[in-house]
Amino acid sequence: MLTTRLGDITTARVGAIVNAANSRLMGGGGVDCAIHRAGRPSILRECRAIVERRGNLPTGEAVITSAGDLRCDYVIHTVGPVWTGDDAPEHDRLLASAYTASLELAAAHAVRTIAFPNISCGVYRFPKDRAATVALGAVRAWIAANPGVVDAVEFVCFDRENLELYERELRVDPHEASP
Repeated sequence: MLTTRLGDITTARVGAIVNAANSRLMGGGGVDCAIHRAGRPSILRECRAIVERRGNLPTGEAVITSAGDLRCDYVIHTVGPVWTGDDAPEHDRLLASAYTASLELAAAHAVRTIAFPNISCGVYRFPKDRAATVALGAVRAWIAANPGVVDAVEFVCFDRENLELYERELRVDPHEASP
């Protein structure tokens, strides 16, 4: 089941929340800062250990940590693309990869419910309407290829504009899309 709501992802009661992280996993701004603040220092310690072990996280990839003081079991950290306006197909591919890599990690850790923020739509300036289309397309494709693995995916939007875009995109029947 795919749903969306306006709110604070740090309050989501799911198996895992996804963090729109920077490549250093150091709790930058926006949702990244909010997750690190609400989850407390244990998340940052785990992120530092990951970066020490493997280096910065490439765009489109994901890693998982515990959730510290959050209401979920895990935080999945993924890096979305920074929108530059050029090479849009590559930006779309990397954004889709951020969603699918997160779902793969959730599945590997037996997470049945997951909440996503609007990845790359803040300081990374990805066009919000395009991001909603890419996000829902990637998640729908992953669920279709992995039936029964995840029970619920929630998109927690940080503003009304994103909420309306995701609600509109959820109403689009993917089977009626033009080729």
